Order: sequence, then structure tokens, then C-alpha cells
Amino acid sequence: MAPTQQANPTADRVLDVVIVGAGFAGLYMLHRARKMGLAAHVYEAGSDVGGTWYWNRYPGARCDVDSLQYSYSWDPELEQEWEWTERFATQPEILAYINHVADRHDLRRDITFGTRIASAHYDEGRNIWTVTTDGGETVAAQFVMLATGCLSAAQVPDIPGRDDFAGATYHTGEWPHEGVDFTGKRVAVIGTGSSGIQVIPEIAKQAKHLAVYQRTPNYSIPARNRPLDQDEIRRWKENAAELRRKAREETPAGTIYDFATKSALEVDEDERERTYHERWEKGGANFSYSFNDLILDEAANRTAADFVRDRIRDIVKDPETAESLCPTDYPIFTKRICVDDHYFEVFNRDSVELVDLRKHPIERIEKDGIRTADGLRTFDAIVYATGFDAITGAITAIDIRGRDGLTLKDKWREGPKAYLGLATEGFPNLFMITGPGSPSVLSNVIVSIEQHVDWLTRLLSHMRETGEDRVEATRQAEENWADRVRNIAEKTLLPKAATWYMGANIPGKPRVFMPFMGVHSYRRICNEIAADGYRGFVLDRAGDAGRQAARSA
Repeated sequence: MAPTQQANPTADRVLDVVIVGAGFAGLYMLHRARKMGLAAHVYEAGSDVGGTWYWNRYPGARCDVDSLQYSYSWDPELEQEWEWTERFATQPEILAYINHVADRHDLRRDITFGTRIASAHYDEGRNIWTVTTDGGETVAAQFVMLATGCLSAAQVPDIPGRDDFAGATYHTGEWPHEGVDFTGKRVAVIGTGSSGIQVIPEIAKQAKHLAVYQRTPNYSIPARNRPLDQDEIRRWKENAAELRRKAREETPAGTIYDFATKSALEVDEDERERTYHERWEKGGANFSYSFNDLILDEAANRTAADFVRDRIRDIVKDPETAESLCPTDYPIFTKRICVDDHYFEVFNRDSVELVDLRKHPIERIEKDGIRTADGLRTFDAIVYATGFDAITGAITAIDIRGRDGLTLKDKWREGPKAYLGLATEGFPNLFMITGPGSPSVLSNVIVSIEQHVDWLTRLLSHMRETGEDRVEATRQAEENWADRVRNIAEKTLLPKAATWYMGANIPGKPRVFMPFMGVHSYRRICNEIAADGYRGFVLDRAGDAGRQAARSA
């Protein structure tokens, strides 16, 4: 792997690796690059580390993966020393953990904060990426690693009159760091996805009146969050190495759950109801694995959906509100299952109103509030819990240009294609950590991050050993991979819902199922590809003859 001596001589800085983003992925990529002796630097839009957990500071924000599993495994001493306090860690605790990691490994000295990457342009003749920041700094680097996060590009719907509102507006993904006091205020929350389901109960505790604007009702399971006891922590730490191996190599989502071995249809109704009740009382996404065919068989899936709808009706006292909160037009688990802290109970408060947008659509936002088909409701504040341009939004927000000036946005006009979710043809030495076509959002994302960074590090080490300085996915490999991702998804019920997995929440975004299903199988495939000389990639020295034919093969 050649050094970057051919870099643009006018660049402000010359590096081996530019890393975009200082969340879990960017920090680990920096750590591994340093260990290789590479000159690496991270650029981060926020004022500190944390990624998703830096921006998402809304009340009630917490992880839906058990905290003992939602953490790094690459530092065994850290795993033994750090103690989580709750089953599902809050945003402040996760952010404290990430800050501790940055301090422990002295990572901040190679991070520039408060800086966005505006563009990244590839010069084929010199085999160099020129990266430009929003402040005008230019950086020449051989490799670019996009650790931009799957859920980091906040999406605000283009509602007529949106900018006319005179009160305060907030997005859950860009929450003020000083917090917000809603005491005595009339508040609207638009959106009932995961963020909405977490923030609504907290705002309801303060607001004089809260109106929840719901377009699509969501299935949600009680979190049953609780403090962790010392015996539980001790058992995890004593068996951490084996538990981590099991999560990586034997589970579909990189998280250890109680995986069922029976179909929902091969047990009688009493056993099925008992199983669902036990999982409901235990709480968390573990409910998704009550039976082994809930995401595969519509009849089996319907038994779980019916159970959750019955629980909603049990909890919510007003029958009309309860029915509006019951999803009926898509299978359960085809959207990422939400876990909540008394979400449905909040609608029993006299101060909380559900506005069903299927019955009364929003017509426009006005100076004083929101007008729907049934009239104007006035507010002091509007909270947009409207999610993200997931997986690709933060990538395509950068002006990325590969060979022959091709922009990544243009290449992905019909939908994103990335071999293994890591690399795309036409953009040599550019990598995406948990990009489209990888398990990413269908996994414990830290497990997927570690796997991607480890695999990329091995690839760079291989290139160093062989003297190759350029790597690019072939067109056929990425086409075949896109087909594989789609074919696996089509064997399940997931494509039956219009979800952000498919870009359905973004007007005009191509409907392509983006995540790969199966952490354990994905890891095995990646290892096989590496063992087979990085099959599907072209590795060479810049300027080698025959490259044009190889890269399009």
C-alpha cells in the first residue's frame, strides 16, 4: 500500500485515511487505523464524540438493546471495568460511555469537531481523494471511511406552512443540549415511530396539553426497564468472551435473545398465549422471538399482532383511541419493533389527545398551530419525531464524486448498491461502515460496526503486504449482492410494510430494501470472500494495465 506522496500538493493536510463521523464506528476505525500506523483523522459535525447519542438527547431517549450487549467488545479490560446501571441504558449513560472510551484511548487528538465534510472527489490519475470541509480546508487522502451512521440525517416533512409557525420547533434527532422545559405549554408531537414513542410519555409529564399526530400506528412492547443487579453483571463479565462470540457467530441480529425453536402454529392456543404473556411481561425486543416463524409466515405473524392489539385495547380506556392506536395494515415486526415506557398508558391522561391523521389529515401549519381537516389546534411548540433519511441520507448529503466525475447520488438514483454494504463500483478506496446492503439497522449495530472495521483493517493490511494501493468493488459483484439482499428479504414478511428500511419515509426516494438479514451468515460470507482473495473486488497498483476490464467484469 503506497503512501500518499502523490497527494495534491496544495492540500492543507495529507493523510492515509479520512474518517467521517465520531460515533461508535468512527472511533473504532480511528483506533484500528492508528494501530496499523496509518495517518488517520476524524471529522465530526458535532462538538464532541457520540454520533447518534450526541444528537438524540430528547427526553426518554434510550437504547432498545440490553446495555450489557450494546457496547464495544474489542477492549476486554474496558468491558470488565465499566458498569452499566440499567437494563436499557439512557442516552446520557451511553454518551458517558463513549466519552470514556475516547478519553481512555486518547482519541480526541485526532478528531476535528464542529466540522462537516462538504465534498470528496477522487483523482484517478493520482489515486487520491481530495476531501473538503465546510470551512474550506482541503485534505488529501488515499482512503475515505464513511462512519456517518444509519440514523443521523434528520428528516422533517415538507408540510405546507411549516416555516410559518411562530412558536418553538424541535426535532428529536437534533435536540437542544440544554434541554427543553414544556411545563404549562401546549405541545404537538408529529410522529409515532421509535423516537415519538419514547419522547411522548416524557413530554406528557410536563405539558399542559399534548396532541399526538399519528399517521401510522406502531406496534410497541413494554421495555420493563430496571436497574441491573450485581449478580447479572458478574455473570456477564465472567462469560463475556463466549457470549460475544455467540452474538457475533450464532445470532441473526448480533444480540442474544431467548430464541424459540417452535412455530406459533404448532402449539395450541393456550401455550401460544402463555408464551406471549411471558415475553410481554419480561419486556423488550425478546418478544420478537417468541416463535421461530413470526417474520416468515403470515398466519403465525397474525397471532403475535392480535396479542399486541389486545394488549393495547386492555391498556387504553377510550375504545376509539385504542382502535386508532392498533396497527392493522402491516405485519408486526416488519417495522423495527419499538419498546416503550408506558407509551399506551399516556393516552389515558385527560391532557393527551391523539389526532388520527388517517381520519383528519394535516392541511397546513399556521402561525398559531396545526390545521387538520377537523380544524385548527393551537400550540406553543411543535416536536417533529419524524425520523431520518436512513442508511444513505448522511452519505448522499456529501458531494462524493468517483471516477470520471460520477456522483454517488447519481449512481444511486435508482437505489443504493454497495457490495457487502462496504464499497461501490466507480468509487475506489471509499468505504461505508454499516452501509446499504449490510446488516446495519437489523442488528445490534455495534456488533456490525466492529465486524466492518475489523474486516476493513484486514483488507488494508493485505494491501500493505502485497503492495497494492487501490481497491474497488466490481459492477457484477455489487449487482449480485443487491439481488441477494433483495431475495433474502423477499422470503420474509418485511417488504410488506412501507418502512424506512426501504426508504418509504422519504418522498421520491427509490424503494429498495437496504439492510442484509442475518449477522451470523453475513459474517461468514465476508470471511469467505476475504479468504478467496477478496472475491468481487479488484485490487491493484494505480495505473496497472488491465484494470478497466477487471473492474467491470
